[in-house]
Amino acid sequence: QVQLVESGGGLVQAGGSLRVSCAASERTFSSYTMGWFRQAPGKEREFVAAISRSGRSTYYANSVKGRFTISRDNAKNTVYLQMNSLKPEDTAVYYCAAGYRDYAYARVSDYNYWGQGTQVTVSS
Repeated sequence: QVQLVESGGGLVQAGGSLRVSCAASERTFSSYTMGWFRQAPGKEREFVAAISRSGRSTYYANSVKGRFTISRDNAKNTVYLQMNSLKPEDTAVYYCAAGYRDYAYARVSDYNYWGQGTQVTVSS
C-alpha cells in the first residue's frame, strides 16, 4: 500500500507563490506516475499537473500552464508543485495521487492512491 501526505498549503495573496509537497511512504515511489489535482467547494476534482516516473515528462492543465511547475525527487519519495502568480481561482484543496499507468494522467480514474489534501487559499 502507498500512503501519500500533502503539506505546504496555506494562505497567500494574489500574485504570490506557494509550494506544496507530497511525501510517499512507498520505497518504490519511482514506479508511479504522480499527479496533482484540486477541488474547490461545489466543484468537481480537476487535473492540475502530472509527472512521469523518471520526471522527464510533465503535463499541465491549461489553466495553470506557465505558472505552476511539478517536480519530483525520487530519492526523497516526494513530489512537489511550485505555484507562482497565484490567482483567487486557484483556491482549492490540492491532492496528490499516484498511478501505475503510462500515458494516463489527467483523470481521477487514472490514479490508484490519493492523499488527504492540503488547503490553498489565494486572497484577492
